[in-house]
Amino acid sequence: MGFKLKRLADQVMVITGASSGIGLTTAELAAERGARVVMNARSHEEIAAACERIRAAGGRATFYAGDVADPDAMEALAATAVREFGGFDTWVNNAGVSIYGRLADVPLADKRRLFDVNFWGVVHGCRAAVRHLRERGGAIINIGSEVSDRAVPLQGIYSASKHAVKAYTDALRMELEEEGAPVSVTLVKPGATNTMFIDHARTFMDKDPELPSPLYAPEEVAHAILKSAERPMRDVTIGGMTKMNAMVGVLAPRTTDYYMEKKFFAAQKKDYWTGRPDALYEPTQDGSRRGSTESHEMQRATLTRVMLSDAGRVLPFVALGGIVAATVAAMRKTG
Repeated sequence: MGFKLKRLADQVMVITGASSGIGLTTAELAAERGARVVMNARSHEEIAAACERIRAAGGRATFYAGDVADPDAMEALAATAVREFGGFDTWVNNAGVSIYGRLADVPLADKRRLFDVNFWGVVHGCRAAVRHLRERGGAIINIGSEVSDRAVPLQGIYSASKHAVKAYTDALRMELEEEGAPVSVTLVKPGATNTMFIDHARTFMDKDPELPSPLYAPEEVAHAILKSAERPMRDVTIGGMTKMNAMVGVLAPRTTDYYMEKKFFAAQKKDYWTGRPDALYEPTQDGSRRGSTESHEMQRATLTRVMLSDAGRVLPFVALGGIVAATVAAMRKTG
């Protein structure tokens, strides 16, 4: 790879799903470090308010309200970046939504809609970004998930969409590298993260959704995204526990099946039902980094930070040992 990415302070960064959670956190931290940010979400009111908060704090930001499932909206988002800031250097495909419930209970229309957002939204964003970045150079960062590597029950269609995002990202990376395009393509795979994820998810369960402990802070995912914007990386997994889950799923798939069958049905449910609205078809009003989870949040993904550092790049075996240590420590802390 014979090109370098710009310093964040010299970049224009486009971020989808930027009105809450990981997208909002990434936009705010990028602006704090001097980047100009172009924010996208479906709700004009919410994304305009998020953009205004960044401007009020001294950052430079603009926005375009539109649905990632609409390819024309992603072209308009790219055009907004060109019109307002002369172009863009990093494009982050972050928008996504989940559905909880057994696959046999989820209507086909809802499954298609989820794929329209989670998978086709990434495709539409990448198409808009590649046309621009082939000439200018820069980074495409797609947000996958730990379920890109290992499916979980009760989120089967979400897992399938994130598997598809991983495959699309890997193929796009190889094609751009083969043609010599100056574009870095990174897949960021968060574990369970304390965002509005469960609040936005549609559910067909008899209880509200929950995320199993431990959760990672959205700032840790944003840190990995911003690192990937400045230094080409193939993929980044957030959290030692997340990495361990993926490794165990590969090394002992049937054992992992049995473990998830025993633990992950109850662990993904709260003990009550609120009947709250979801964001599958229409945006909800939120604007928050964090959601309503009652699970424990880990403030730092220490192992991931080490692996993203210069030392981590030359000490892979130390980093691997850290995965085991971090996982054991997390398991002890959560009982």
